[in-house]
Amino acid sequence: MAARRAPLALLAASLAVLAAVASADSWLYEKFNTDGTVRADYDASGQQVAMLNLDRSSGAGFNSKEQYLYGEFSIQMKLIPGNSAGTVSCFYLSSGDSDDHDEIDMEFMGNFSGQPVVLNTNVWASGDGKKEHQFDLWFDPAADYHTYTIIWNPTNILFKVDGNVIRCFKRYADLPYPSSRPMALHATLWDGSYWATEKGKVPIDWSGAPFVVSYRGYSADACVSGGACPAGSDRWMNKQPDATEWGTVKWAESNYMRYNYCEDGWRFPQGLPAECSRS
Repeated sequence: MAARRAPLALLAASLAVLAAVASADSWLYEKFNTDGTVRADYDASGQQVAMLNLDRSSGAGFNSKEQYLYGEFSIQMKLIPGNSAGTVSCFYLSSGDSDDHDEIDMEFMGNFSGQPVVLNTNVWASGDGKKEHQFDLWFDPAADYHTYTIIWNPTNILFKVDGNVIRCFKRYADLPYPSSRPMALHATLWDGSYWATEKGKVPIDWSGAPFVVSYRGYSADACVSGGACPAGSDRWMNKQPDATEWGTVKWAESNYMRYNYCEDGWRFPQGLPAECSRS
């Protein structure tokens, strides 16, 4: 009888440990509101995974219950495998939908099977956007999870992929910069057929629906609007790229940049934005 109880006790203990790990990582419903078809599960390591679903009827997303004014925001994403043309998967901050809104974007624009997925980074300040840097991802973002990070502080905005800084958007005293409007954190999956792939030439092939993007490992080390900044916030509040990080920026620009708004004279016939001529 005792021999039978031992495996049962061991199983109960194991389940208790898994439950504790899962509870510690239950970030989705505790920190976000959801929209559309959003499913949550746990992987083998106990990490909660949020899965956004896109079909003909609807996209999906989740947005933070808190708003933030500066911080470091990070998440792991596994994108749509195969032909993801026309889809847009996002991880971004936004102050809302007003004409003078602020926004910091990481948008993944789907593509044909075998073609690179394009990461579009953009910054909006007081309704002024059109600051895109786009990169072909140098790995298959659907084969495994990769980590995407936004660092937003009073000096600059850094975009990171798997810990590597690929873009730095600097603040200039005389130019718009997101500095006064608290922003919520969003993740969305939607139909961008009119824009996403080859400038809208390739729409979604709905025969592959439903399309699913998975998110896990969310973290926000950030100043909550109306509250205090967390202990240790100086780590990112004063963060600027060091020499090594400027090296990864140059590496990404030289090898994988697809579009730079500062090189698009056709788009800005009256002259390129002022920051383009500053170092």
